[in-house]
Amino acid sequence: QVQLVESGGGLVQAGGSLRLSCAASVRAFSSFAMGWFRQSPGKEREVVAAITWSVSKSDYSDSVKGRFIISRDNAKNMVSLQMNSLKPEDTAVYYCTTDFLLAPVLAGTSVYWGRGTQVTVSS
Repeated sequence: QVQLVESGGGLVQAGGSLRLSCAASVRAFSSFAMGWFRQSPGKEREVVAAITWSVSKSDYSDSVKGRFIISRDNAKNMVSLQMNSLKPEDTAVYYCTTDFLLAPVLAGTSVYWGRGTQVTVSS
């Protein structure tokens, strides 16, 4: 049984920062790749960032590269997304996802998803 619970969303002004966290209830968490997706009204869910189990590799979408940082703490079974220089177009529900391999995390095809946390960036 895999459970993912996101937290840290909220309302922030453009240029501000937020830190999202995802607590994972999963055996051998350190063996799983983790990722963040987001979805805005009327748009498809899109990948934001992903990280391998060993922290040896992380990927970012072009739209957040240089502004967002994904990290994980395997001892706490948590993955975080530090979001800086936020823009109104970052407004979305942010979801945490996980899979044993990085590929399905990046593709968004994993069956394991959290319920999401709302991020709203005002202009």
